[in-house]
Amino acid sequence: MTRAGNPGSGSDWPEVLCAPVSNLPSHSRLRIALSGGMDSVLLLHIAARLYADAGWLSAVHVNHQLQTNAVHTEGFCRQLCERLGVPLDVRRVSVEGSGNAGRDAGGGIEEAARNARYRVFEQILTPGELLLMAHHGDDQAETVLFRLLRGTGVAGLGGMPSLRPLGNGLLYRPLLDFSREELQVWAMEKGIDWVDDPSNTDQRFDRNFLRQSIIPVLKTRWPSLVSRMAYTARACREHDELAGKLAELRFRQCANDQGALDVDALVELGTTEQKNLLHWWIRHHHHKPPTISNWPQVLADLLSAQPDREPELRGAGFAIRRYQRHLYLVPEQAPLPSGKPVLVPGQRQLWGQWRLTLTAAGNGETPAPEIRISTRAGGERLRPTPNGPSKSLKNWLQEKNIPPWERSRLPLLVEVTDGKEEVVGAGDLWLSGKYSGQAPASGWRIDVERECN
Repeated sequence: MTRAGNPGSGSDWPEVLCAPVSNLPSHSRLRIALSGGMDSVLLLHIAARLYADAGWLSAVHVNHQLQTNAVHTEGFCRQLCERLGVPLDVRRVSVEGSGNAGRDAGGGIEEAARNARYRVFEQILTPGELLLMAHHGDDQAETVLFRLLRGTGVAGLGGMPSLRPLGNGLLYRPLLDFSREELQVWAMEKGIDWVDDPSNTDQRFDRNFLRQSIIPVLKTRWPSLVSRMAYTARACREHDELAGKLAELRFRQCANDQGALDVDALVELGTTEQKNLLHWWIRHHHHKPPTISNWPQVLADLLSAQPDREPELRGAGFAIRRYQRHLYLVPEQAPLPSGKPVLVPGQRQLWGQWRLTLTAAGNGETPAPEIRISTRAGGERLRPTPNGPSKSLKNWLQEKNIPPWERSRLPLLVEVTDGKEEVVGAGDLWLSGKYSGQAPASGWRIDVERECN
């Protein structure tokens, strides 16, 4: 534990430090991310002074169970919150790769711990809740420099935003305009205690190497390094915001009613605008754009392929696929259930992103039919119009312009009677009159619902 001096009364905090914590975005409840380090402890003291009596302030401590002092730090946070009258939510997590103590190239244990921490925050935040994190100007400079050395674009050089959505709530960083030195001076003056993380001195980790060995040297040459880096980050965020606005305009020009991008409209744009639009499109669907060294070649493959080709761009949790002169962003889907389940009257059957229910539509005297759910196996036929000719399911789906990846997951509703099978439904595209309408001929109705992506 680091002891700063004699504890202060808590009634004479500098207004310049209290102002950003006093003027917060609209919220119904307030949480403080409490690590036990100097910056988060300082933030908790300020918030407790301003809001403890309001009844909607609490703190959350994530114990990664990685450091030798993890138990001590958790105990310190509990005692601190009890003394300040702030409820504390402690969450213990297991971090993947915690046995790897080597250098964190590509992320490693530090990245895994961060991901575990943010998953906790996403899980606990409810609508209207605001989570305060104590990142300061030195953290911002470190983030920008780290991303620059690792390789990034304008969005990455924008550093950490002061406000962003997180789970069902919002994350806010009120201390980004202060340097670590400024915060530590105030902490020392107020006699605040905190716990030092022993891993912060381990220079096998890239961020620690920057923090301990590089940034101090840069500050001796450029004393205003933190403010300079903050200016760069703000400028990059502004440019990224403008790029996003432009991409949104282009999306409106290039997208159809289903949100797919028209290839012919895309080829009218320059390569830079095409890349910018795809980046925005991917982020808009809450995915991370993939790191690609040769975007011009990827774009050429997507936009210039022959009509019989089906090129795609894969990313984490999604793929961009081309079909009939349009690009579709297709989220990764969980495997479909195995077997061919039978619809049970009155019970909703889950099938991928589909919800299917068989209910009685008459007086209940007609025995329930046997309706099985399956996917295409080949050779299926259906009769889309009453008394009309039957059609090959394969050809019918092609006529409907259903993309191939949707055809393979489409739930087919098959009526089984005396060992004979008849397709009576295909997802929400078609349902036989025997099981639809105001008075289904069978006396039973099938309801089909599809979740939106």
